[in-house]
Amino acid sequence: MQPLHDPRYAASLRLSVAPMMDWTDSHCRVFHRVLAPGARLYTEMVHANAVIHGDRRRLLGFDASEHPLALQLGGSEPALLAQAARIAADWGYDEVNLNCGCPSDRVQAGRFGACLMREPELVGECVAAMVAAVDIPVTVKCRLGVDEDNDYATFAAFVDRQVRAGAAMIVVHARNAWLKGLSPKENREIPPLRYDWAHRLKRERPALPVVLNGGLATVEAAQAQMVHVDGVMLGRAAYHDPYVLHALEAAQTGMPLRSREDLLEQLRPYVEAQLQRGLALKHIARHLLGLYHGQPGGRGFRKVLSEGAHRPGADWSLLEQAVQVTREQAERAAAS
Repeated sequence: MQPLHDPRYAASLRLSVAPMMDWTDSHCRVFHRVLAPGARLYTEMVHANAVIHGDRRRLLGFDASEHPLALQLGGSEPALLAQAARIAADWGYDEVNLNCGCPSDRVQAGRFGACLMREPELVGECVAAMVAAVDIPVTVKCRLGVDEDNDYATFAAFVDRQVRAGAAMIVVHARNAWLKGLSPKENREIPPLRYDWAHRLKRERPALPVVLNGGLATVEAAQAQMVHVDGVMLGRAAYHDPYVLHALEAAQTGMPLRSREDLLEQLRPYVEAQLQRGLALKHIARHLLGLYHGQPGGRGFRKVLSEGAHRPGADWSLLEQAVQVTREQAERAAAS
């Protein structure tokens, strides 16, 4: 098993943000880094072929603040995955993660993602090829099984095969992937969660780093799982209610909670630098909409950004306006 070399990286096992297609781009990750300075961040899944043949600056570029950062790869051809992993290492990524959990039709047609749960030997060959190609950790993110798979021993054997191949850590999305009849969105909600499988995996393999993903939406829920596993991975909760990411890191590390306004202000240099390079504000603002989720005035914050960020010339002042509207609405609500 490859060690997780960097002490800062190894410590960051306790909290990570899941790779999420169309969401966890570089702008999103910079925002999440502000919220959780010690968390591990993951890219959206990128197919090995795209890494090799595509626009690498667009697909692989990241801000230095994002470390520790993992590139999640899709694919099922060992040689191509090894080549993509080498490129990732050359670009400065801290980890390469193989996707064995995505249930979309496109992924199934391409023989990667969740359908690989039924091909442990092939996945093992892929992992071994990547491990041989790079010095950074190679990890696997998987489901519990596919469709009606209901045998813990089969799941554990899948994991053991990847560990023998050199996988440094396993991220367990603690649901099955149903490849027939459910959309990717439904696959994140309908198959029942079975955290006990991840707990048992860690209990029976104490040396194996195990990170739990799936259905963790509150600080309390995530903290309860830390008794059983090495870390927790937040997905949609970190995106739709990003302050929970900040609150969870504070709970885990003892760092003081900062206000939403202070956190947003910390993002200002990055936003203004991107705007000076010609980026439209909307590409960053879309990731900020949930910052005041569930708070008095939060609807006003979203409304200002949603209506204004796409307009030509939108700049930091729009975010200041959104905060001001939020504050005024909250004050009115408190006075009523």
